[in-house]
Amino acid sequence: MNHNNITGILLAGGKSSRMGTDKGMINFNGKTFVQHIIDAMQPLVSDVFIVSDNKEYDKLGYLRVDDSIKNSGPLAGLYAGLKYTKTDYNLVLSCDIPLIDTEILKVLTRSDYTNYDVVQIQSGEKTMPLIALYHKRCANKCLELIQNDERRLRKAVNQLHTKSIVIDFLWKERIKNINTKEDLKDINYAIKH
Repeated sequence: MNHNNITGILLAGGKSSRMGTDKGMINFNGKTFVQHIIDAMQPLVSDVFIVSDNKEYDKLGYLRVDDSIKNSGPLAGLYAGLKYTKTDYNLVLSCDIPLIDTEILKVLTRSDYTNYDVVQIQSGEKTMPLIALYHKRCANKCLELIQNDERRLRKAVNQLHTKSIVIDFLWKERIKNINTKEDLKDINYAIKH
């Protein structure tokens, strides 16, 4: 596996309506959510950029790419990232998984990802299309669905050549999406106890 063939794409364009503030910029354990996630990605990728219209991310020092299709959800964010990337393979993560670590992501980068359009994490019955490797060619399917008023990322993943890798149950908490203030309290409590 050659890290030069993989770009890290962080999707941070969501409305964060349940949290009430931009999730990626929340400070957790001394760093923003986004920085925690990028730190987990960096050993496995040659480059990282953030897809977001929020200029606040510029102060973190990473390249930021605007959503090219506004208000169309994570499918449009993925499309913007895949359209911009220079590499065939891309590690795509959402900005709301601050507990993610490099060991979990290695499960993806050590897989036979070159035989698939998408390789995603699965925990129990739940697949995680925003902890996944995507081939650049997936941008075409994203655009096609967006043009047909489809915003659901799972719809794209289900129409692409996709492999799901079931991870150890013990890692379940590490891939948890932090969507609400309650979720944030829970992880802060767990770390302190």
